[in-house]
Amino acid sequence: MHLTIIAKEPRAGFVKTRLCPPCTPRQAADIAGAALLDTLDAVDALVLRVTGVDRVLLFDGDPTAWTRPGYRVVSQRGSGLASRLSNAFDDLGPGLIVGMETPGAVPVLADGISALRNGHDVVGLAVDGGYWAIGLHCVDPVVFDDIPMSTSSTGLAQLARLHRLQRQVRMLPMSHDLDTIDDLRIAASHAPEGSRLRVAAQVLMRQVS
Repeated sequence: MHLTIIAKEPRAGFVKTRLCPPCTPRQAADIAGAALLDTLDAVDALVLRVTGVDRVLLFDGDPTAWTRPGYRVVSQRGSGLASRLSNAFDDLGPGLIVGMETPGAVPVLADGISALRNGHDVVGLAVDGGYWAIGLHCVDPVVFDDIPMSTSSTGLAQLARLHRLQRQVRMLPMSHDLDTIDDLRIAASHAPEGSRLRVAAQVLMRQVS
């Protein structure tokens, strides 16, 4: 079973563009990089507790600076997020995919992995209406067909699709995505002391305030 981080290369103008303004593209990329590194750390810590999990970095861009020992790097393929998720599960099989920006939520994925092993799918809804994690215990491309991504109803649409397919779903706790400056303030307040994301967010808040 795989535990996969889906990520974009943290380069200016390519990631977290909704943080701009007040952030510059370079500042937004630095925030994305900090979040990705913290997510990698969180996944590394999780696999020390949960056996039989393969770590995968599902990457869009040049992964050279972000590759770690123990990870298989797979390129994203497809023209949109729904297609990329569907293709990833086709490539990787049953498992769990988590975004690059919610490192604080990663520890609960232990429950998600257990649910997958017991024949359930898992979904972690995001406060903005999307979802921060999804896991499939068996692969079916219909799961993602025509699901509208990056909308305020994406998470509910995805959940409804799974239910219509009569798949058993275990819900993970809700979490915040990291899209707006308000999301960043929340991330800074909730992230562990000394984490890269918290430090980067605190520095940035002083610069843009």
